[in-house]
Amino acid sequence: MQINISGHHVDLTEALKSYINEKLEKLNRHLDKITSVNVTLNIESKDHLAEATVRFSGGEIFAEAAESDMYAAIDSLSDKLDRQILKHKEKQVARNHGASR
Repeated sequence: MQINISGHHVDLTEALKSYINEKLEKLNRHLDKITSVNVTLNIESKDHLAEATVRFSGGEIFAEAAESDMYAAIDSLSDKLDRQILKHKEKQVARNHGASR
C-alpha cells in the first residue's frame, strides 16, 4: 500500500507523517487489496481538515474530517475510512452469498 501525503498551508513534519502511516496501516486488516491512499491535510481558519482517497481493486473510497486539532482530524478520518471499508466489505460478502436476489 502506497501512502501519498500532501499539505496545504501545513508543514508536514516527520511526526505527522509517521502518525498518518501508523493510523492508515490499520486499514489493511479489513481490506488487503488497497493499492494507494492519497491524504491531503489543510488548515482553514480554525478548522484542521484531513481528506483521504483509498484506491483498491474494485473501487475507491473518499472520506474527510474536520476537527480543531490535526491529530484529532486524522483519528476521525481513520475511523471514517475504517467504517466505510467494513460497509463495502459487508456488501461484497452479501452480494457473493446471494442476499441481493
